[in-house]
Amino acid sequence: MKAKNSAPVRTQAPLKRRFKRYLPVYLIALPGIVYLIINNYMPMIGLVLAFKKYSFAKGIFGSPWNGLKNFTYLFHSKWAAIMFRNTVLYNIVFLLLNLLVAVTIAIFLNEVTGHRAKKIYQTVILIPHLMSMVIVGYLVFAFLSNTNGFINKSILAFLGAESVNWYTSAGYWPVILTIVEVWKAFGFQSIVYYATIVGFDKAYYEAAVVDGAGTWKQITAITLPLLKPTIIIMTIMGLGRMFSSDFGLFYQVPQNSGMLYSTTTTIDTYVYRALMEDHDIGRSLSASFLQSILGFLLVLSANAVVRKIEKDSALF
Repeated sequence: MKAKNSAPVRTQAPLKRRFKRYLPVYLIALPGIVYLIINNYMPMIGLVLAFKKYSFAKGIFGSPWNGLKNFTYLFHSKWAAIMFRNTVLYNIVFLLLNLLVAVTIAIFLNEVTGHRAKKIYQTVILIPHLMSMVIVGYLVFAFLSNTNGFINKSILAFLGAESVNWYTSAGYWPVILTIVEVWKAFGFQSIVYYATIVGFDKAYYEAAVVDGAGTWKQITAITLPLLKPTIIIMTIMGLGRMFSSDFGLFYQVPQNSGMLYSTTTTIDTYVYRALMEDHDIGRSLSASFLQSILGFLLVLSANAVVRKIEKDSALF
């Protein structure tokens, strides 16, 4: 009996010692945990508004319940097919191109031998990611302006071609938005992949050199296979944003031009315009809630497929 009674004491003592040992780490993490709770979890109380007809006078909990009516307005709109099509197709293209460009740049960075040159390249490719989308919108406008734009006044005028009214020609914008997105996003992703490549065991490459493998052979036989788990994880995380879009990219960059709505309207921009016109918080929140649920289900599905094919590369 004494042995049984003393067992919990022996298990609790190491826990106390570990807690005291890692107390500085817990204190360092405390501000981040508090921020996470305030910024990410406390606002989740407002999710009930997705199922209510919100009244400013009655508040969140006093507003009457509205069932699923807030969710149906997205599908009853004449823009439903357009915004879902644009949101999904743009994200698919962005996911594939960002992956291809980011991995390629990361491999090129790894081949740079100069330490100072490598630092400069990393800084330069990361600058677009740090720019506000408002600034990016003005940069795009400097290129595409009908009156003083660089493309119309310099390139097309030099070639003797007629000027293009870019902000009223919807057909050009799938390409324009894709170029802007890839230019802005590839830098951060390439740094992630480059950091992974740097952590690879150099013995693999040394053995490949001894066997006579050139640079291309080392990339295809060593770098890409070892990089596959990171690529899978980044892709799964990207799938979680499949039903969301960068609001600034689709609103600020095209200058909210009504002539471009057929190619620039996504779920986020449509909900914003509906909110500004109808001032219906419940409908806008229901759209965000639906986006989160669909993205979460897509991540679970993709991760389940990866886990069946290659368990070690799954996210969880």
